[in-house]
Amino acid sequence: MIRRDDDMGHRKAPATLTAAWIALGLAGATGQVHAAAGTPVVSAEGEELGSVALASSCPPGAHAQLERGLALLHHMNYVRAEEIFQAAGEADPECALAWWGVAMTAVHPLWPDTIPAEKLVAGRALLERAAGAAHRNERESAWIEALAAYYRGERAERERLASFEEGWAAVHATFPEDAEAAAFHALSLLATADVSDKGYALQIAAGEILETVLERVPSHPGAHHYTIHAYDVPELAERALPVVRRYGDLAPENTHALHMTSHIYTRLGMWPESIEFNRRAAAASEDRVAGGHVSLHHFHAYDYLAYAHLQRADDEAAGEVLEAVRALEPPFQDHSATAYAIAAVPARMALERHDWERAAALELERPDAVAWDQYPYLEAIPAFARALGGARTGRPAEAEAAIAELARLQQAAAALDVAYDWGVQVAIQKRAAESWLAFESGDVEGALAMAREAAQMEATTEKNPVTPGEVLPAAELYGDMLLAAERPGEALAAYRAALVRSPNRLNSLYGAARAAELAGDREAAEGFYRKLLEVCPEPTGEHPELERAREVVG
Repeated sequence: MIRRDDDMGHRKAPATLTAAWIALGLAGATGQVHAAAGTPVVSAEGEELGSVALASSCPPGAHAQLERGLALLHHMNYVRAEEIFQAAGEADPECALAWWGVAMTAVHPLWPDTIPAEKLVAGRALLERAAGAAHRNERESAWIEALAAYYRGERAERERLASFEEGWAAVHATFPEDAEAAAFHALSLLATADVSDKGYALQIAAGEILETVLERVPSHPGAHHYTIHAYDVPELAERALPVVRRYGDLAPENTHALHMTSHIYTRLGMWPESIEFNRRAAAASEDRVAGGHVSLHHFHAYDYLAYAHLQRADDEAAGEVLEAVRALEPPFQDHSATAYAIAAVPARMALERHDWERAAALELERPDAVAWDQYPYLEAIPAFARALGGARTGRPAEAEAAIAELARLQQAAAALDVAYDWGVQVAIQKRAAESWLAFESGDVEGALAMAREAAQMEATTEKNPVTPGEVLPAAELYGDMLLAAERPGEALAAYRAALVRSPNRLNSLYGAARAAELAGDREAAEGFYRKLLEVCPEPTGEHPELERAREVVG
């Protein structure tokens, strides 16, 4: 039970702690200091949100709202956080961090979007108001300046994020005991990490900073959330497991917190866990958000859920997710996570099952649901399906038309002002589709060269957090082609590479098993077949690959 000292749920800091903040120079202009090292935060609706360590110069009523807004900000519940920070400003118009918070909710460092022009204008005005607010101290001024660095000037998103990182690095260096600044510094490092750096230097640095935050505040929502993002790559994913197993309990009703655990479960091929937490996340996001819109988090959970069911060979459950997506009534939050689920879930149903007829006929569903011109890389998903489907069903003209569409969408994606290079992702899809068109036309060597190129391009990138994985990985498609070209030894190597990037994928496991079997490696074949049966213990639908696995392993 949380003790409440006022009707806003704020807990007063012990005198010794307040004195410690004052010693650090964190006293506010008003003489009031409100601080908490790990203060538990509960929403107005009673939702547990974890603990934050926030000192502010604002009076108790506004400070309690700041804590709630900050916790929601760390959970990336930006719409709700904006409302709470706005309420803090209404409670105390001179509360600098309230207006900082409203401006901060418009910045989404790890999301594949960019700040709209009107938000830039509004954010600058909010930060000017924050900088002139009476209830502000030196540290709070540093927070305002760190965010102002992002908003300053007319620049590309990558440049804004670089300034964001520099700003928070300076705050962290000046106030090393400020756990919240440390968390934001780690977030900024992740926002500027180079996906081609396979040493993951910035991700590891961010993870180390977040470890220190967790030492001070064990239930800190940002430290949990950002740690998952830091280690959301195959080589680092196991490092996040202890944090993942705590995050769902830390905020058991928060949709994004529940879903975030599945990022690591997906990276490690832990499908039952991914299914459990995405089910819970979808249930937690059933209520519509502000304006009566279906939440982007609802769609996001559904995409990950469908992906996990398909890897378990549970076609019935995946089909139920697809129907649930189709049954949702607009309005929807216009966001890439919404658009991704709408585009990807139907495509996954066809492509994961190599249902090439279905893939060849795939069109973008709900064409008016979101502003698709913002998401050409997502319009590319059904075009990719049509290109593969046309090539694999002997319809070269249809495949060529879809590939031409991919070329157009690639240019549009490359021109987007976002930190993530979606143009490369569409280029990989285009090259993979071209390779299968060439293969089906009889140019085996040329096709293999193109498929290998697509796989190599994919290996230099990382998937974006908006997706659990590629709708069909290029490395897996390369293995499929090598197997079709009767080169099982090379195919086995390609499938092994695919499984390093995406463990326990059904198609890659079966491909590796079949390739090993044809190459005469009985031991490896049995190992992959056994793993396949372990991953898919209760299949639904027709799965001849599982029948073959049972035949081989008895």
